[in-house]
Amino acid sequence: MIYLETSRLRFRDWLETDLEPFSQLNADEEVMRHFPKTLSNEETLSFYHSILSEFKECGFGLYAVEEKVNKEFIGFIGFHRALFESDFTPCIEIGWRLKKEAWGKGYATEGAEACLRYGFNELGFSEIYSFTADTNQPSKNVMKKIGMNFVKTFNHPKVEKDSHLHKHVLYHMNHKINA
Repeated sequence: MIYLETSRLRFRDWLETDLEPFSQLNADEEVMRHFPKTLSNEETLSFYHSILSEFKECGFGLYAVEEKVNKEFIGFIGFHRALFESDFTPCIEIGWRLKKEAWGKGYATEGAEACLRYGFNELGFSEIYSFTADTNQPSKNVMKKIGMNFVKTFNHPKVEKDSHLHKHVLYHMNHKINA
């Protein structure tokens, strides 16, 4: 199913043929530099199944994203229920992960803006959060470009305390701001 489109991107259901490029994406050290580690093929398969489960359970999730011009899978952009222990969870998180070849083209911003509109106008979300490691300047830039507001820094409870990725930034947007 196609959920939404922009002038250059298509947001669709995941296909089994996405697994190989998804595994390559998650195994790429540069793509995963703001995450605790790269993912093995088995971990990617588990992640893939959790994405499918969230769609089944909630009717939304991390959409497989492809370039319209060549129908090539470039990663994901979409929503996830953040359930870890924090003062702002449970919440709906918007997130993205794109392969290196898709970087620098504005796809993350274009896709995240479209997802925000879809989340507020079609899915009925009243607020959406986004967070990332404080070291992840590219994602922080996207959060700012799409109009999200900085809330605070926090220590991510699922990241090791001695990791340079432990400190995270939290951004937020509510529907009134986006209307």
